[in-house]
Amino acid sequence: MSVLDSIIEGVKEDLESRKLSRAQILEAVEKAAAVRADISSFQNNSLSLIAEVKRSSPSKGALAPISDPALLASKYEKGGASAISVLTERRRFGGSLEDLDAVRKAVDLPILRKDFMVDEYQFFEARAHGADLVLLIVAALSKNQLLDYLDLTQELGMHAIVEVHTMDELEIALDAPSEMIGVNSRNLKTLEVDSIAFKDLLPRIPTDVIRIAESGISTPADVQYAVDSGANAILVGEALVRAGDPEFAVQHLLGEQ
Repeated sequence: MSVLDSIIEGVKEDLESRKLSRAQILEAVEKAAAVRADISSFQNNSLSLIAEVKRSSPSKGALAPISDPALLASKYEKGGASAISVLTERRRFGGSLEDLDAVRKAVDLPILRKDFMVDEYQFFEARAHGADLVLLIVAALSKNQLLDYLDLTQELGMHAIVEVHTMDELEIALDAPSEMIGVNSRNLKTLEVDSIAFKDLLPRIPTDVIRIAESGISTPADVQYAVDSGANAILVGEALVRAGDPEFAVQHLLGEQ
């Protein structure tokens, strides 16, 4: 069993323990705060940064305790982030839907629910907790699931980042109506990072698609490499949660300090 398979198995187990009835989750969606549908900053900025609230990871273990995710998100917003990513997977990343709720209330930016979306229920759950964006990992889904989940995301008014790591996965993403494609330099099956994925895959994504570089970005030089490869957005977690001054760290990566 790969690392990804193991994570997904845990995600499914945890989901079964917290599922509401269909009527209950639909009522929660109905009462949810309106979607922040404007993602124009990703298209208009020369570089956008998605800053992540992330306590731990399977590859690095504990990263930061993050006792106040709302405060951290507020610092990201002040630093110039275009969106906030919130890990909600519990077992490997130490996240929760409560973190998502807290961050949503604290900032005015679009919020990405960062999780392993493998069940239709999770999309209604994401919207009920105020998510504006969700992550769809091609390696975790069949092609039909990807298409169905993209449709469901749109029906709920949210946006999807379609994540790829290989050429085969990128071809699947390009065959789907993907408005945002993230190239993850980390292989989720082995957890190895190789930034060559940026250079190989980002230039193949059409310029009318938002192109996001994910993982392995911690310095301005890493940012420049991603931009030179074709990224117009980056997603950064570890480097920011470990920074003593998250607001300055965001500005530094964006070249403002």
